[in-house]
Amino acid sequence: MHAKTSAKAQAARIQALQAEIDELQKMLGENENAEQIVSRHIKLLHRYNEAKDATQILIGKLAAYQQRTIRQVHNDFGLTDED
Repeated sequence: MHAKTSAKAQAARIQALQAEIDELQKMLGENENAEQIVSRHIKLLHRYNEAKDATQILIGKLAAYQQRTIRQVHNDFGLTDED
């Protein structure tokens, strides 16, 4: 069984959601498009990940050349597990 929601309750919920949307839009900026911002952040994240992957490949090659572990090379450059 589904509980029926009254038209008044639905209207109140819609009004509350619209108020939340309006508040978030003000925080974002009136002329900003959230989808464009998210799309740009995703593109930047892809670029970051590609650069990080390339860096890890080079660190791996350096470690092999120096006959050391990758962790040792990371320590030489002051890199942590979060880097």
